[in-house]
Amino acid sequence: METSSVTTAKKDIRSLGLAQLQQEMALLGQKPFRAKQVYEWLWQKSAHSFEEMTSLSKDLRQLLSEIFTIDAIHIAKEQHSADGTIKLGFGLHDGHIIEGVLIPAEGRMTACVSSQVGCSLSCRFCATGFLPRKRNLSGGEIYDQVAMIDRLSRQHYGQALTNIVYMGMGEPLLNYKNVLFSIDRITQPDGLGMSAQRITVSTAGIAKMIKQLADDQTRFNLALSLHAANDEKRNQIMAINETNSLQVLADALRYYYAHTKRPVTYEYIVFHLFNDTPEDARQLAEFCKVVPCKVNLIEYNPVQGVSFLKTTEDRLAIFQQYLENKGITTTLRRSRGKDIDAACGQLANKD
Repeated sequence: METSSVTTAKKDIRSLGLAQLQQEMALLGQKPFRAKQVYEWLWQKSAHSFEEMTSLSKDLRQLLSEIFTIDAIHIAKEQHSADGTIKLGFGLHDGHIIEGVLIPAEGRMTACVSSQVGCSLSCRFCATGFLPRKRNLSGGEIYDQVAMIDRLSRQHYGQALTNIVYMGMGEPLLNYKNVLFSIDRITQPDGLGMSAQRITVSTAGIAKMIKQLADDQTRFNLALSLHAANDEKRNQIMAINETNSLQVLADALRYYYAHTKRPVTYEYIVFHLFNDTPEDARQLAEFCKVVPCKVNLIEYNPVQGVSFLKTTEDRLAIFQQYLENKGITTTLRRSRGKDIDAACGQLANKD
């Protein structure tokens, strides 16, 4: 008689919280402090294998490796820009590739990390938007990007990361649970211990989840990729606006601010002869009345197959001056890493 065997997939141990890990270790007949030891190896020391956990016995390390995996990422590709920016292609356990960037600028060391493999939003100006969304990243995979970029920053520049932005591949608020889990592990004392005040999560505008951020009393910074302050133009470049209109977003932002008292940053890529007119500036200034905010004006970076162009310096100066005259804090973000396709909107796993 033939018999069949069923292979059970191992669970990624980093998907477990400390309480869950304590339960698992108890089932294995281990004392409670062993769970804390493992947790420390995973989240403070960023261990990528059980063999690294030298404070555990060899037998326990072997047992854990038979039951669990650590679905860690690895650096598959590394590119260096003339301006010091470093772009990394991270290989995932299932063969997918994502990208992250280290941006040294103005005394800051910023990690730009991804939250999804690909993206489902299809913004017309963004290279990632042309990639199909394959899956969400786990909290551990997002955490790994930060830990590895921090290590790279220390190696190349002798300085730890100062800032983290969730502005890489994917829409963070469509991977809400794992994004918040990663931020918890990055910021908690039993994790990397980085400040939540130094973390910015950027969204294309998922109103429901902006309200959820408020309900969860999150402590990190929120940025909204706005790029147009009227629905007609925003619909043309960002399909998400058709279901999350500016009025819907304004209501969500008011709710967010009422519950958190945290100002919002508006990201605004300035396209030539599309959203760079005095009327566009007036509309943006009007939207800035919704909640306390600041505006980051961003140079557009060329994307293959896309007809948009960055605006001229003269038009950009007039646009910025109008906002500043209205009392709106405005910062001009110059592109970094353009020569290696590492700038804003360019992440697309190009060879």
